[in-house]
Amino acid sequence: MVAAVVVSAGLAGVAACAQNLINNQPDLSLKGVTPVRYLFPEQLTLTAGKPATVAMHFQVADGLHINSHMPHNGYLIPTVLSIPSSSGARLESAAYPPGSDITLPYDPKTKLSVYTGDFIIQARIVATRGDHLVQAQLRYQACNMSQCLPPKTITAAFDVIAK
Repeated sequence: MVAAVVVSAGLAGVAACAQNLINNQPDLSLKGVTPVRYLFPEQLTLTAGKPATVAMHFQVADGLHINSHMPHNGYLIPTVLSIPSSSGARLESAAYPPGSDITLPYDPKTKLSVYTGDFIIQARIVATRGDHLVQAQLRYQACNMSQCLPPKTITAAFDVIAK
């Protein structure tokens, strides 16, 4: 019974965020904000065919958070990095930072695992010989303390010189 109440409260919060979007009642503090930006690297040189670790730096806009890669609740959208197979490089693995736990004012008993501010994903990539424009993609969902934006995917582009 208690678990059902906790899940109901969490779902009610998510539903409230979704309802604001459906009713076209956006929070004006989110208008025109770029929720997440890719910062760097812009270029790297590595050995072709050998795995290399790339520290990919991102920044969440002030006042926002995004779910971590491992959100506490299964219905939340995790942050995920990917690299399209056509880019000349492949993502062998990604090490995500641990999320920070926060609670929202309307549900202080439920903890969310989120990223705020600057965060780094350690991407282990393998590239074929040559120069490649790698357009990695970061999928996330940004929220403030009262509303969530629709999930979004941004491009994190960097040049790879594989020798």
